[in-house]
Amino acid sequence: MASLQDQLLKAGLTTKQKSRQANTDKRKKNKQQRSGVVHEASLQEQVKKDLTISKQEKLVKDLALNEDKKKQLADKEKHLRILQILQHHQIKNVNGDSEYNYTFSNAIKKLFVNSVTHRALVNGQLALCGLEEVTYIVTAETAGKLATLNESVILVQNDKIVTEDVDEDDPYADFQIPDDMVW
Repeated sequence: MASLQDQLLKAGLTTKQKSRQANTDKRKKNKQQRSGVVHEASLQEQVKKDLTISKQEKLVKDLALNEDKKKQLADKEKHLRILQILQHHQIKNVNGDSEYNYTFSNAIKKLFVNSVTHRALVNGQLALCGLEEVTYIVTAETAGKLATLNESVILVQNDKIVTEDVDEDDPYADFQIPDDMVW
């Protein structure tokens, strides 16, 4: 019975040159195995291991880059949200003769406002916020919302001073109302 090589040669599926090359490769492989030289199978396994390790390292690197991009996008969205809130809720037309001093970016700045706005800033009803070298006057509630997003945007927010208007002619001003009084 003829060998597989002979059958392939007769069928015209291979040439003598290719069959000689296959025999030579086979003899070299057997000789390497007998002499103790690492054969191709172990090299292929090593290459596969190296590929899986490099894939894992690339995956970890890609995940880290993805997280960094997500963080940058979230920071940008937060910044734009703060800017939108400031521009939408700012109080305009408060120019006046009263001078209000505040610090912004380690510099003392002056803001000329009318007396009502000045009183509201001092009493804590209004607050000063700054972003991108621009100062905004907003309500205390808006400043509270902005503080939850970024505390550093708030430049001046005074504590609210509750002013009780006491009538000087009130005959009952010296008497306190008890908390447990039932009518």
